Amino acid sequence: MSEYEKNLDNFILNLRKGNFYDAHEDLESIWFPRRFEESDEVKLLKGFINASVSFELRKKGKIEQAKKVWNNYLKYRDLINKIDSLYIEKYHLIIKEIDKRNI
Repeated sequence: MSEYEKNLDNFILNLRKGNFYDAHEDLESIWFPRRFEESDEVKLLKGFINASVSFELRKKGKIEQAKKVWNNYLKYRDLINKIDSLYIEKYHLIIKEIDKRNI
């Protein structure tokens, strides 16, 4: 299993445990080096990070900020339909996990 895939799995586990800050960190480490790429896959990762930040803000009672960040996630969510990736199944699983916690 690649380091990339481990980070995706850790993101899912941390979402399930409610460790949203840690989930954010799991994806930040793979998104950050690629952040300047004009890639739908990179934008989708950014969306997943936004979702975890939104959950963390909600957990802290910052509902308005959480909604704003959630909208950033929604902006990128449908990119799942445009990408061709080795990790597409993981991305679909991540979306299911995120949607379970929808604001």
